[in-house]
Amino acid sequence: MEIETVGVVGAGTMGHGIAQVLARSGYKVLLADASAALVANGKDRIERNLARDVEKGRLTAGEREQTLARIETSPSLERMAAVDFVIEAITENFDAKAQVWRALDAQGRPEVIFASNTSSISITRLAAVTRRPAKFLGVHFFNPVPLMKLVEIVPGFETSQQTLATAEELAASLGKTAVRVNDFPGFVSNRILMPMINEAVYALMEGVAEPKALDTVMKLGMSHPLGPLELADFIGLDVCLDIMKVLYEGFHDSKYRPCPLLEKMVAAGRLGRKSGHGFYEYPARGR
Repeated sequence: MEIETVGVVGAGTMGHGIAQVLARSGYKVLLADASAALVANGKDRIERNLARDVEKGRLTAGEREQTLARIETSPSLERMAAVDFVIEAITENFDAKAQVWRALDAQGRPEVIFASNTSSISITRLAAVTRRPAKFLGVHFFNPVPLMKLVEIVPGFETSQQTLATAEELAASLGKTAVRVNDFPGFVSNRILMPMINEAVYALMEGVAEPKALDTVMKLGMSHPLGPLELADFIGLDVCLDIMKVLYEGFHDSKYRPCPLLEKMVAAGRLGRKSGHGFYEYPARGR
């Protein structure tokens, strides 16, 4: 089946970035979320991102307008019945994702492929809430989507080879490098990354060093572009905590236990850049 229109469910950090890349690559996009305000915010962020690309000479004004013209928005899932491929990019919570997939499955054409942008949750488990597990897979983009080249392609237990091939072709058409990984908690990226971030939070909690010192060691000593605490603030501490919980519950291994300080900071609403305060302070304009 030829893919012309892609539905993106979730207009937040990941969803609006995915929609932007799809539209920039020539696809028609239907961007949906739970309210008109959320969708409008996502579309506004796309407009600002593209305007910045024009200012920097990466895009012409005409190309910006053409890209925006390919994006339609909706405050509900009703119009998703018309798309050829669906990518879900909502909060990293199984119950929330399952609710969305049940609704989409009830109205979507049987040939439409379903892809979750989950960064840690079992694809097999998500696919099981639909009637099309052979056409369900994980397509995990990385933030910021327009800049990051990697996409983890994750088959569930019943995902067909044709579904995988179609998703890999889609990723390639977006200028991404698709890497196929198996369906384990956290896949490859977050199984390795999140425990490192979690250990950095433990080191902070135990008084090994202050945040800036911890991050400087990893940047200068290990050549990381961001230190683990800076990266946690960028990702969102709530997202980091959700992924650590998936790892802990999935492997039943104490090495994946979320750091108590991470749990306390999330409970206090200190989520990183998006809240203005995480391990560091962020003025409103820099969020």
